[in-house]
Amino acid sequence: MTVPAQRAPQRTATPLHVLMCPPVHFEVAYAINPWMVGQTIDPVLAMHQWEGVRDAYLALGHRVDLLTPVAGLPDQVFAANGAVVVGGRGYGAKFRHPERTGEEQPFADTLARLGVRDLRRPEHVNEGEGDFLYMTDELLLAGYGFRTSREAHAEAALALGVEVLSLELVDPRFYHLDVALMTLSDDAVAVYAPAFTAQGLADLRARVPHVVEVAEADALVLGLNGVSDGRHVVLEEQALGFQAQLTALGFVPVPVPTSELRKSGGSVKCCTQELRGLPAVVADVA
Repeated sequence: MTVPAQRAPQRTATPLHVLMCPPVHFEVAYAINPWMVGQTIDPVLAMHQWEGVRDAYLALGHRVDLLTPVAGLPDQVFAANGAVVVGGRGYGAKFRHPERTGEEQPFADTLARLGVRDLRRPEHVNEGEGDFLYMTDELLLAGYGFRTSREAHAEAALALGVEVLSLELVDPRFYHLDVALMTLSDDAVAVYAPAFTAQGLADLRARVPHVVEVAEADALVLGLNGVSDGRHVVLEEQALGFQAQLTALGFVPVPVPTSELRKSGGSVKCCTQELRGLPAVVADVA
């Protein structure tokens, strides 16, 4: 008897509101993760690739607001690290490395102008959506071990009124949760399993119905550092195996090149702060 092939579920896109920062001052001026060692940036190509990410969002109908670039902050392009926003409430960043602490105030000022209320300035070290990934309005997945302290998880839960599932990261190449895990929908994530402890993977599987494991080749081009709207997944173009997995699951891959951004350890998601529950229109945002 022939068993009929299962059809992929029909996926539904949700409009996104994101904050990005043009890589006007982007360079590899120091090395605070393994990807940055010995790298030199082509600034023209980096800008072109960043514009490709932004244009992909706009083509999908998503809203993109911009953070004003500040000289002397070369990693400001990685806007995901500046905060986490859920239901209009925000939990700010407190960067581990002094090279990035100057990003905290410009990010907080911009979020306030965009309508974030109750922006909590943290006591504990954390790097925003680098290590806090939205699953649902009630649950965040949170990484620790390299750039965010475990204590920040409880602080974020209190500030945002959500539950936080803590996941320990163990591979320094995958120093943030958002390079080791991507949330695809409210019931599915993709992961590079060796980046986590066995306990962390077990905890994740106990809470999330569908956990898709991605091959090392796709993880090493930062294929997991992408953004899903529930149907479309904007991600690094070289993550070919992962794109095939997404297609089989009913998602629509939107591949973009991010080779210059990856030289600093970031790709699509690192450039993207997702803002949830903010006013539809706010005037005079720079």
